[in-house]
Amino acid sequence: MKHLLPLLILLLTGCVTQETEDNTPLGNFDALWSSLDSHYCFFAEKKERHGLDWNEARQRYRQMVTPGITNRQLFEVLANLTCELRDGHVNLYAAHQTARYARWYDDYPMNYSDSLTRATLGPATDFSQASGLSWRILPDNTGYVRVATFDTEFGKGNLQQMMVDLATCRLLIIDVRSNGGGMLTSATRLASLFVNEETVGAYMKHKTGPAHDAFSSPEPIRVKPFEGLRWQKPIAVLTNRRTFSAANAFVMMVKGLPQVTIVGDRTGGGAGMPFSAELPNGWSVRFSACPMYDRNMQSTEEGIAPDIHVDITSADYARSVDTILEAARRLAP
Repeated sequence: MKHLLPLLILLLTGCVTQETEDNTPLGNFDALWSSLDSHYCFFAEKKERHGLDWNEARQRYRQMVTPGITNRQLFEVLANLTCELRDGHVNLYAAHQTARYARWYDDYPMNYSDSLTRATLGPATDFSQASGLSWRILPDNTGYVRVATFDTEFGKGNLQQMMVDLATCRLLIIDVRSNGGGMLTSATRLASLFVNEETVGAYMKHKTGPAHDAFSSPEPIRVKPFEGLRWQKPIAVLTNRRTFSAANAFVMMVKGLPQVTIVGDRTGGGAGMPFSAELPNGWSVRFSACPMYDRNMQSTEEGIAPDIHVDITSADYARSVDTILEAARRLAP
């Protein structure tokens, strides 16, 4: 694992420029297709689930790149090519537009509201905030922690103070809904609050060559117990379809722990480590290149199902009721 962390940092920050193709419409098309062909890590899953034939897709879309095609038309062709992957974590960026597979999220209810979360936290005097975490004790003696992102590092002192503040609560709710991810190390750090011995939280493979099946052996991602006060009572983790990347990895690490219940909707997957490449014209593409698996070596790319499925209906929103949160609160002993 000590050799894996530098690799993860490199993959998180690395960007490759495609220099072998000309800055022409066909050159940019070929650069995009080749970058995905060499580095994207879920071709086998997409073929099995959706019948994807990546070579056929190349042939079909490449003939659409005709002489005189405009930049906006080319962007549409390239965006449609990426949508053949049916992956909400493949993003194409240009100065005028960003493309993604919208149905990955739009086919699911939002199941989250900023206004409802603000109402749960209350005024600034009612909650504490540090390192991107917000927490308070709700009136029924439930501890509530809002984790909006894993983009920041969680300091030991901050986590210790949070555990001290919530120690008397009978239930802890960790809300990672609409958390778009961030650093895997932060997700692992938060998970360390809930284990009493070192455990394998997930596995990762990384690409070893351009072939679609060229991967390393699975590397374990270990969760070590937090060196301070740890939570021993029931935990509810709130999820929705926009819980992805490192947030999906956090759910993966804690799901199955004896005191943890996942409440809400299926997560958005995307735990594979991201890879970025720049096309000759300056556009860029970002996608998953290192797949992650749960402790049972099952892929979570299509998302993680909750233990208790709950949706927030339009009637719930109208009544200003966070149905997912309320379902979790009922888990208190």
